[in-house]
Amino acid sequence: MSTSVFLAILVTSLATFSSRFLGAISSQGIKETSKLFKWFNCLAYSTLAALIARTIIFPVGVLSDASYLSRVTVVLFCLFIFFISKRNFVYPTVISAIMMAVLSNYF
Repeated sequence: MSTSVFLAILVTSLATFSSRFLGAISSQGIKETSKLFKWFNCLAYSTLAALIARTIIFPVGVLSDASYLSRVTVVLFCLFIFFISKRNFVYPTVISAIMMAVLSNYF
């Protein structure tokens, strides 16, 4: 079993890093102000928004035990922290984990 786990990690790592490497090479010719770059940027943000919405509305696993109100509260509060912390991802990520643990265990 440990061989199959190692093989799965190796294959997924190669797939991830090869796509990132090809993206880094191909991005040299794209200007940040081009319409193509803006389109990919919008695509990335819309995908992220869809994943967050899906996680809130249709949670899977342990998150499904948390109430809808607590999930929405955590997301809204962490968005507030994100903008106050000058768009830093670390603070909202840590605070969201702590808030979900507290809200799930005590409310």
